[in-house]
Amino acid sequence: MGSAVERTDEHVREYLIYRGFTGTLKHLDSDMKADKEKGFRVDKIIDQLQLFIQTFDLNGLKDYWGYLDRRLFCRLEDIYRPTVSKLRTSLFRYYVVYTVQLKNIEKTQEFFQRQAQELQGQPEWRDWFILPFMPAPEQNPLFSPYFSRQWSDTFLVSLHNFLSVLFQCMHILLFYLTVFWKTNRFHVSYSVKPKDPVAASKEPRPVCSAGGTSDQQKRGESGDPEPQLEGGTASSDPIDPPPPSQTQVSGEGQRGTGVLGVEHPFIKLSQEEYGEHHSSIMYCRVDCSGRRVASLDVDGVIKVWSFNPIMQTKATIMSKSPLLSLEWATKPDRLLLLGSGVGTVRLYDTNAKKNLYEMTIDETHSRILSLACSPSGTSFVCSAAAHAGPGRSGSVTETVQRLPNHLSVSGQLLLWDTKTVKQQLQFSLEPGPVAINCTAFNHNGNLLVTGAADGVIRLFDMQRYDCAMSWRAHDGEVYSVEFSYDENTVFSIGEDGKFIQWNIHRCGVKQSENSLPQDATGPFVLSGYSGYKQVQVPRGRLFAFDSEGQHVLTCSNNGGLIYRLNSSSDSGLEKVLPLGGHKAPVVTVDWCSAMDCGTCLTASMDGKIKLSTLLAQKS
Repeated sequence: MGSAVERTDEHVREYLIYRGFTGTLKHLDSDMKADKEKGFRVDKIIDQLQLFIQTFDLNGLKDYWGYLDRRLFCRLEDIYRPTVSKLRTSLFRYYVVYTVQLKNIEKTQEFFQRQAQELQGQPEWRDWFILPFMPAPEQNPLFSPYFSRQWSDTFLVSLHNFLSVLFQCMHILLFYLTVFWKTNRFHVSYSVKPKDPVAASKEPRPVCSAGGTSDQQKRGESGDPEPQLEGGTASSDPIDPPPPSQTQVSGEGQRGTGVLGVEHPFIKLSQEEYGEHHSSIMYCRVDCSGRRVASLDVDGVIKVWSFNPIMQTKATIMSKSPLLSLEWATKPDRLLLLGSGVGTVRLYDTNAKKNLYEMTIDETHSRILSLACSPSGTSFVCSAAAHAGPGRSGSVTETVQRLPNHLSVSGQLLLWDTKTVKQQLQFSLEPGPVAINCTAFNHNGNLLVTGAADGVIRLFDMQRYDCAMSWRAHDGEVYSVEFSYDENTVFSIGEDGKFIQWNIHRCGVKQSENSLPQDATGPFVLSGYSGYKQVQVPRGRLFAFDSEGQHVLTCSNNGGLIYRLNSSSDSGLEKVLPLGGHKAPVVTVDWCSAMDCGTCLTASMDGKIKLSTLLAQKS
């Protein structure tokens, strides 16, 4: 509809210019600039609504929605009024939540004061009047779903699809006026009158008696994809949680690919970019609350930033000594562990923006390769390695050769107490001291799994502080290791390009093995001018699981790639969703599900970090 209106407007302008009606043309241009219907462009209408919200213009928001109601929604049959009412309720909730997230308590109170008379009699608003007086409403079970990115994205997609289908189904003069101006005239008719805007996308499309279907006509002339709505809702309320997984929206971010519960387990609702880094990323981790991200680049610059409601840098950490690793503390989650290249670990308070402690680990093993904080928050493990050339220093050129003997890299694995800021013990590494590349605790901190430069995975009993089992896992270094969802197995990626699942109850027994492409396992290569190539050895997390452990996110050349685990396919891995969006190889990933929403982070060699918000489709 939007493209048809644009073409009609252009034809009218051409006619006025041809006839010399310049005065009328000026009035037309003026009216078009003030057009509240935005030429029936759904994206422009939603942009206008968001503009009112972002500027805290409650009057403008109410007036604009009222105009849409009088101009468009009132023309619908009465059975559609509940849907319109729910969209209006969600729009105002979106506004209120935004004022709370931006800590503009004056605007929050203003909303309830001005809307009190209207909202007091509505049961859906009964519990909301306490919102301005709650210190942390985003942590309250009643309100927390509305503060999640998933809810806001789902609402905007639902509103977009509702308006798109509404405009598709409107039999108005403008559409036929477009047809009139075509030199090759054709007759347009609907084969079935849509029964419901929500179900319209499942009805037969408009059919043209000449020139093929109207879908083909639109693609051939404007190139714009036709907006669709894959149903409304499986529950009584398409907008309000819980559960958000019942909300039916279409698309993979483009609102039109895939059907809920049939083809894809996830819908990509949105993708945003964080671009404050100026060199390749090494680490990118979300804190345990799902509110903040810490990212480290090869220049040693750390950015701490939030992404809800908007992307905002909270702190920038720069150091005279190189920084090689980072990890969020678990309790309190505002603390960040920073490992350096000079044998020190710093405990940084992201709220106060200052260092609390600086611990000297080992001067002879000065490269802090990996950090992992116990879920209890009382201790952390630290992997310290000796200098052994630039092989794992982050970014090197193509001409630099790696050490042929990984066992020559000496290393230590240490346990530190976060309260006393003292070393508790040094783990025994058999058959000899070796550099530990990656570490991960299980959910209660009773087990610790590590992957080393000698290709060995070691499983430590943290109650007895000894190695319970170890086995040769990869031909070459172990790059990344994680526990599975049920913690009966561990997964690992190694230098040999293998993604392997290991049974921790039977030492060295594989449950599955898959070969991944080099762009998923590294080393990662970014080509430059005059044949120059930048090569980066993996440092951060190479894979991450969803909240139920059924899907895994990996790196690729142009974005993250999601696979389904334990599928029926011969390979054991089934590609389900490419996230895309990158122009350089992705080198580390993370997947946050702390707020009941899927937020995937993919970081690349050009310093760009993409944040993709997913909607899970549960059967």
